Amino acid sequence: MTQPIQSDALGELRIQIDSLDQQLLSLLNQRAKVAEKVGEIKRAEGSPFFRPDRVAQVIAKIEKANQGPLHNAHVASIWREIMSACLALEAPQRVAVLGPQGTFCEQAAIQFFGSAASLIYCNNFDEVFHATAAGTAQYGVVGMENSTEGVVARSLDLFLRSPVHVIGEVSLLVRHNLLRQTDKLQDIEVVLAHPQALAQCQNWLTQHLPHAERRAVSSNAEGARLAASNPAWAGVASERAASQFGLHIVAHAIQDEATNRTRFAVICLPQTLATPPVSGKDCTSLVVSVPNKPGAVHDLLMPLKNNGVSMTRFESRPAKSGQWEYYFYIDIQGHISQPHVAVALQELQGLCAFYKVLGSYPISE
Repeated sequence: MTQPIQSDALGELRIQIDSLDQQLLSLLNQRAKVAEKVGEIKRAEGSPFFRPDRVAQVIAKIEKANQGPLHNAHVASIWREIMSACLALEAPQRVAVLGPQGTFCEQAAIQFFGSAASLIYCNNFDEVFHATAAGTAQYGVVGMENSTEGVVARSLDLFLRSPVHVIGEVSLLVRHNLLRQTDKLQDIEVVLAHPQALAQCQNWLTQHLPHAERRAVSSNAEGARLAASNPAWAGVASERAASQFGLHIVAHAIQDEATNRTRFAVICLPQTLATPPVSGKDCTSLVVSVPNKPGAVHDLLMPLKNNGVSMTRFESRPAKSGQWEYYFYIDIQGHISQPHVAVALQELQGLCAFYKVLGSYPISE
């Protein structure tokens, strides 16, 4: 039988931890002072303060040097927060997200920028695009597609006319929870959530709450906020939203697919941050249209095939012209600066009536 740790031995270990904490704090503040000097140089040069490629390089270097027992994933999370806090001293980063607090969009932004970023909460993705394009926010985070329900159509439509481009992405494992004022499943009259979330949980809701009205709202966190105002209402949202609005989690992980994931795009104006450099694991997104003639879509794909470029997504959206015309949203593997990708896109552009590169950026792990 294992003997309990003696109180004096435990006390000694705690003294060691306290001493190490003081050393860590001193070193972190030294790092912060250096970061402030870096910020002064960037400000004088007019160079961007936030460099996601630099963040990735630093974290990769730290992970390579890590000898344990800390896991690399935990080390990466710690260093991302350290860099976020230091960046806030250089220049706070304003990031537009879908609000209110507690959305998965907020979670994606924190995962990408760290919790020291200054978040601007918007009522819908239209506002996120507008805030980013107008300069109210330096960056925006918008939902792009879900592994269960497919693309977020409104985001795709907004990319058509917006001057922003994609500089990164975040892929979140999305777990939806049923939240309400009490911890009982009975007597729920209305379930509120974003339309995508309601669709992702439709089988569970049909089985467990067949008579409850399903009411679409602007975000899951908004559904949670409304559920906090009425004991007969329930929201479908994150654990973070439950904490934010003081709600009970009546049922955990009610999404129909256990591996349900949502992909978020990080957007900004090109003058805020140019296209990130090649990382080795990149995606290029574009939107095109072709003349309405036989074989036009087939011809559109040939430059990719002939140049060995793999297509990972192909979506169509109506052009809303009344002429049965469509825009095609395409994701390909590779970076726009790689020769075979550049050649393929040049050939593809020659076939298009409309052509726009939405961004070339590192893929989310």
